[in-house]
Amino acid sequence: MRRGEVSQYTQLLEDSRRHAIDRMTDNARLLGADAIVGVRFDSSEIGQQLTEIVAYGTAVTVDRTA
Repeated sequence: MRRGEVSQYTQLLEDSRRHAIDRMTDNARLLGADAIVGVRFDSSEIGQQLTEIVAYGTAVTVDRTA
């Protein structure tokens, strides 16, 4: 294997992170949230060929009366 960045793998990981954010955002909307704070990513390898990417944060609502 050559050294350096494997652009196809990098693009796949970026797409996976975007998908994780979209899923987290959709779930926050279902909860009635106005925003998500403290967003973080976690990744782990499952076997030698799979990588799991998870985005998580805290869904919050804004008190508009204050």
